[in-house]
Amino acid sequence: LVDAERCTHTHMVPTQFHRLLALPQEVKDRYDVSSMRHAIHGAAPCPDHVKRAMIEWWGGCVEEYYAASEGGGAFATAEDWLKKPGTVGRAWPISELAVFDDDGNRLPPGELGTVYMKMSTGGFSYHKDEGKTRKNRIGDFFTVGDLGVLDEEGYLFLRDRKIDMIISGGVNIYPAEIESALLAHPAVADAAAFGIPHDDWGEEVKAVVEAADGYEAGETLAAEILAHCEQRLAGYKRPRTVDFIEVMPRDPNGKLYKRRLRDPYWEGRTRAV
Repeated sequence: LVDAERCTHTHMVPTQFHRLLALPQEVKDRYDVSSMRHAIHGAAPCPDHVKRAMIEWWGGCVEEYYAASEGGGAFATAEDWLKKPGTVGRAWPISELAVFDDDGNRLPPGELGTVYMKMSTGGFSYHKDEGKTRKNRIGDFFTVGDLGVLDEEGYLFLRDRKIDMIISGGVNIYPAEIESALLAHPAVADAAAFGIPHDDWGEEVKAVVEAADGYEAGETLAAEILAHCEQRLAGYKRPRTVDFIEVMPRDPNGKLYKRRLRDPYWEGRTRAV
């Protein structure tokens, strides 16, 4: 479509990037994408190797934003990302970013905490839910529950959603790093990592994978994926087991319904996070 219609703008999610990159090289070489001016992506974390490969293929048109329905946010050009790999950018001209700890103290650059945003265009409230509105605010700042770090230049680096963080043996583990490693395997079309109950550690890492076309889901592939993770992740971060799913549950915007995957493993148990 880009080649035929000379498209200039598109909005994608990282899963679409991953699937485009999985095309055979001769297929990618067959199409001219030089008309694209702004290939904007968001809605989910983009693994570094996927982002870099898209910039190498499509060039400087690959741009990223961080925002929510409540407001935003941050924006990163391809140049920004190449200078600061992993960043989701700096604050919009009409917004301000801040990182706070669990006690509501604003943190200096380099310290991990909950990411908050403030819009100069005005605030908002959740419909008929003043409690939720207050719970997610510090002054005029609001949060959607993401963890991250701001550097000295104001670039934001996200770690994960606080609700998705895995706590295993008292250690915090961020699923986005695990999912990035999983997606580097050619047999993985889509992936999710989350914590499931473990009697001694509290939680252990579970991976759920949507197998790519041409690969058969099963014990052999699961073993290959686990071996692949051994080469890329510290021992405490590695998935202990892999389950397969036909199609990963995502909304039309590409956001993963991780709770649908996680909840069956927690039936009859209380999650600490």
